[in-house]
Amino acid sequence: MIKPLLRHSILILLGFVTYSEMNAQRYLTDIDSSFFIKDTVRPIIKRFENIIISGYMQPQFQVAESDGAPSFAGGNFAQYSKSRFMLRRARVRTDYLIKTKENFPQALFVFQIDATERGVIVRDMYLRLFETKKNNFSISAGLFARPFGFEVNLSSSARETPERGRMSQTLMPGERDLGAMVTFEPLRKTSKLKRFKIDAGFFNGQGVTGTTDFDDHKDFISRLTIKPNSLNKNLQLSGGLSFLRGGWKNGTKYVYESGLSQNGDKVFVIDSSLSNLGHAAPRHYYGADVQFKILHDWGETELRAEHWFGTQPGTATTTLNPGIIPNNNGVLLPTYVRHFNGSFFYFLQNIINRKHQLLLKYDWYDPNIKVEKLEIGKAGTNITAADIKFYTFGFGYVYHFSSQLKLIFYYDVVKNEITQLSGYTTDLKDNVITCRLQFRF
Repeated sequence: MIKPLLRHSILILLGFVTYSEMNAQRYLTDIDSSFFIKDTVRPIIKRFENIIISGYMQPQFQVAESDGAPSFAGGNFAQYSKSRFMLRRARVRTDYLIKTKENFPQALFVFQIDATERGVIVRDMYLRLFETKKNNFSISAGLFARPFGFEVNLSSSARETPERGRMSQTLMPGERDLGAMVTFEPLRKTSKLKRFKIDAGFFNGQGVTGTTDFDDHKDFISRLTIKPNSLNKNLQLSGGLSFLRGGWKNGTKYVYESGLSQNGDKVFVIDSSLSNLGHAAPRHYYGADVQFKILHDWGETELRAEHWFGTQPGTATTTLNPGIIPNNNGVLLPTYVRHFNGSFFYFLQNIINRKHQLLLKYDWYDPNIKVEKLEIGKAGTNITAADIKFYTFGFGYVYHFSSQLKLIFYYDVVKNEITQLSGYTTDLKDNVITCRLQFRF
């Protein structure tokens, strides 16, 4: 009795399934799953298989040494505040990559935005075209990172310390600029020059801090990079040389340069020649960097050193690379030409295992190497706070929960030169503690 009943039930079920399949797309609003897989999903996957979406977010809490502390650890604090929560960075990046049949890149389009409580801005927007015969050259055009220095080009998602140094932020604010660049970078593993990379390009000069180029003088920037080379199975060495030659046109005929007064004091000497008007104030940078890494059972030990020097035009009160032509309520300002130098030193050490990392960093920025200490602020010299040398010693700890999630505790100890200038006769209370959580995908 049970067997005949079971047999009839199976036949009814098979008949129902067959009927359903035969009438699967009887109406236009129905979807035939077999056709969907065949004709819809595969074309969609094919269309978007070249897209790579990545990003990261950095919520953090900071405590400064005093209310309203000036800071390069995420910007100055508000006048009546010495603590803050902030979303330091929150970025989403989309890469569209087209490859050749040999699996080498042919074209790359990059778009990245940064969306925080301070607003939404575009960080990258560029096209890179690759030479596909020997796979040695490429051309980039748009908004992208300037090819100068190691720290400037190290992504904020990969950099161990919370921020770049004071010199990087002053001379290369925003890190990016509008321009065009040629790159020599052999991609074939058989190339004898595969460890070398050369970038060279022309850029507007004002970076992302300006909405348009305010003069027709362009910056030429180039960099030679030597990629990590294994000295043996446990040692790696890399480095680079960087060069920038550019400037921006003087808005007035008044140009100040370092010199001596009649009584021997170091001063800014004015040159008011008419030929200065519209002439380019020199912006010349030279840089060298080296990275040394030791691999061991519990992780890595890494030492980094980088030094910059050169000439930077500015105003009486700042050496910041300007986004607009320097002015005060529409009145164009005189140009001050200064000679600068600065360095960054990193010591990175895994402890116990790769999840735990110790961070030590020391950097300085001297915006005017012609003067120092009590020479600054002396009456009649025109030497201001823009000429003060700053040192920063930072130390911290990183815990890596995974390759995507990490927690950073970091303390910046900032020291300034003691001068005769009001407000800088003692060390500023501008040390900052940062606690940051970073997630990236």
